[in-house]
Amino acid sequence: MKHALLTAAMFAAVLHGQANVIDLPRAPLGDGPFIFDTAEQHKIKVTVITKALDRPFGIAFLPGGNMLVSERGGKLRIVRDGVLDPQPIGGVPKVNARANAGLYDFVLHPNYAQNQWIYFAFSKPGEGNLSATVLARAKLQGNSLTQVQELYSTEQGTNVGGSRLAFALDGKILMTTPAAGEVEKAQDPASAYGKILRLNDDGSIPRDNPFVGKRGYRPEIYTLGHRDHLGLVVHSSGTIFNAEHGPNGGDEVNLIKPGANYGWPVISFGRQYDGSRILPYKEGMEIPQIVWVPSIGPSGIMFYTGDKFPAWKNNLFVGSARYGEIRGFGHLERVVLNDKFEDIRRERLLDDLHQRFRDVRQGPDGNIYALTDQEVGALLKIEPAP
Repeated sequence: MKHALLTAAMFAAVLHGQANVIDLPRAPLGDGPFIFDTAEQHKIKVTVITKALDRPFGIAFLPGGNMLVSERGGKLRIVRDGVLDPQPIGGVPKVNARANAGLYDFVLHPNYAQNQWIYFAFSKPGEGNLSATVLARAKLQGNSLTQVQELYSTEQGTNVGGSRLAFALDGKILMTTPAAGEVEKAQDPASAYGKILRLNDDGSIPRDNPFVGKRGYRPEIYTLGHRDHLGLVVHSSGTIFNAEHGPNGGDEVNLIKPGANYGWPVISFGRQYDGSRILPYKEGMEIPQIVWVPSIGPSGIMFYTGDKFPAWKNNLFVGSARYGEIRGFGHLERVVLNDKFEDIRRERLLDDLHQRFRDVRQGPDGNIYALTDQEVGALLKIEPAP
């Protein structure tokens, strides 16, 4: 009966061309711990570290294992020795916390032990509903950010998607910018939106960026033609991947090549919300490395490199906010890849929790940590079950 109701709800959404996803009744997240069987020889234990987060977005691990957790509303939280500090970190700049905009990703500089710099992205308020996506850095002293420096800013716009950060192996910082709100900007070389940007660690433009010196192009652009992309990871080989939302289906993981155009809004393997097709190919535009139809609402991504789950070594993990335009069916997706980064098989994990997953990270202890994007958001620890 449950399957029949779900199928009927999905059919009705397509039939009537609804752009909004469907909500199905679901119980709140329990206190756990939860034990689940999975494929590939692992039984896992899921522990709820905290359920006191408000729309969390990203996780960053500090030396020693403490965790920074950003909340889109503008608060930065810290988890010390497995316990959430009730007092937010001070010194965070004011954000434009509107729709999906606000405080985004936090990452540590590769030489953090020497320089103590923490990099973060946020939506900086402008006039009216306008805002800019800003890259900043700061140092954490006690319970406050200090020496806050704004390093880079996009132009003002109405985009309200998130931004992910990652350091490449050459020490340059990569930054995603959204374009779902203003789709035409993804193909506009004079706009910073709908792009992956590449910057030096001081916010300046690398001289070897692909569009440096090209008329009409912003020199910070590394790739263009992206929708909202809420996942970004650098493989140990140096290969860069993003996770990107399609429209109605057509969610993607892309292998990122300097100067490449990833097609939005010209091409997609998804459909418009009324069910009409979009052109799937066009000469000179990249197609996805991995694609999902129907949508999973992809978010944070990581490659597992630890020893706690040996059968999952080098697997790609992708956070999912929903499934097939139905809320309450988010999960973690595990993707097994070959040595060419082509997907061989996939497994959905933690479906039974019925959560929107926003980020997934490997901890320094080799366990996996995940954030749920809810008003009552949770930080989960995933480890082998005894």
